[in-house]
Amino acid sequence: MTFNQPVFTLRDFYRKLTVPQFTIVTGLIIIFLGTLVLSAPFASNEKVGIWEAFFTATSAITVTGLTIIDIGEDLTIFGQIFLAFMLLSGGLGLMAITTFLQGFVVKGTKLRTRLDKGNTLDEFGVGGIGRTFRSIAITAATIISVGAIILYFFGFVDIKDHGDRLWKSIFHSISAYNNAGFSLWSSSLYQYRESFLVNAVFILLIILGGLGWRVIDDIWINRRNLSYRKLSLHSKLVIRTTFFLILIGSIGFFVTESLLSSQFFSSLNFFERLLSALFETVGARTAGFTNFPISLSTISDTGLLLLMTLMFIGASPGGTGGGIKTTTFIALMAATRSTLKGQKDVIISNRLISDKVILKAVGITVGSLLFVLLMAMLLSTTNTFINNESFTFLEMLFTCISAFATVGFDIGLTSKLNHFGQFILIIGMFVGRLGILLLLSAVWDALYKSRINKQKRIGYPKADLYV
Repeated sequence: MTFNQPVFTLRDFYRKLTVPQFTIVTGLIIIFLGTLVLSAPFASNEKVGIWEAFFTATSAITVTGLTIIDIGEDLTIFGQIFLAFMLLSGGLGLMAITTFLQGFVVKGTKLRTRLDKGNTLDEFGVGGIGRTFRSIAITAATIISVGAIILYFFGFVDIKDHGDRLWKSIFHSISAYNNAGFSLWSSSLYQYRESFLVNAVFILLIILGGLGWRVIDDIWINRRNLSYRKLSLHSKLVIRTTFFLILIGSIGFFVTESLLSSQFFSSLNFFERLLSALFETVGARTAGFTNFPISLSTISDTGLLLLMTLMFIGASPGGTGGGIKTTTFIALMAATRSTLKGQKDVIISNRLISDKVILKAVGITVGSLLFVLLMAMLLSTTNTFINNESFTFLEMLFTCISAFATVGFDIGLTSKLNHFGQFILIIGMFVGRLGILLLLSAVWDALYKSRINKQKRIGYPKADLYV
């Protein structure tokens, strides 16, 4: 055995991985390294052990925002900077980064062929991975920088220490654009609840991050003669669906919490209620920032159900958020409309949508829903709470959706879970960020790889099924 043999063995191992498997392995490695760094004395205090670092690292790389430590108090400035880099890695697209790295790690392989197997990814493009990655990075750097500058000069002006204000502006701009929800304040943005500027900046950062680089790039390409009609169908649907969800969600949340007289709108005037409803609706779409504590005592059951729906739908493909994605939602709605009208084909904006896309949307939705229900069932049927505290199934389901959709809304349950309960959330965050179809594709390739090349074109007779 030569000295270089283990290296070649490891390289051969990577070459045999499919794109979904490569992405999962790379994500696990990044989480492992993040755990080691965050648990080190130079990155955190004695309150942060291996488990706390593991939970935080997973939440960071999946840009979720759920945490069992106080980021601003328990992490040193180095730990906070490292956490910000993890947010960038996860938010810019763990799948885009791993695809980019794969071109260097797995040399000599047919990358174009391997990427064709990765259709469960966000599909960052086969022909120009380097250009795409640079485009994503430049877009993110520009938007984050502008957000940080506005927060520093006009938003966080109550922070007198200029160095502290600068770092908080940069960190929160990174966290907002990446839809992460991490805050250096334990109360999130409660102290800026009545600040229109701070709320507006966070809302814009969250929306721009959630739209996805494709939409931003499409708008930038057509910037000289910007017209809604010139945008691609993908961009039109993403913008239209995002606007619709925010509008309906804000109105719905405003009405339910006002009529039911919940504590969420206590001591706020009409305009402040509108702003708070808008902020919470945008935050529910995978961002996780809140300007008021969320619990059963502060928000009505109807309001929680509305937030859960928005969380489950999430952001858009190629964006920094999670959920089943806006395009999946609109595809399902279009298919439902066609079924109710008795139409054979699914039409969106005078365009025929293929059966493959509809089947994929159904698979994502059903798979995600079943996975979330499984998480909630495990929390409710096993002893997962410290000191045997009791929580309602609504609270458990809300937390599971928050983890799976990488939102980060905490209803007060996360820190009350024991290690097994928190591990369920860790699995949910990881699977939710990568995507349920990518996970199933990786498992399928591992179990049935030997059969893939032996498959033949087999036809089956048709049969009717009454539904």
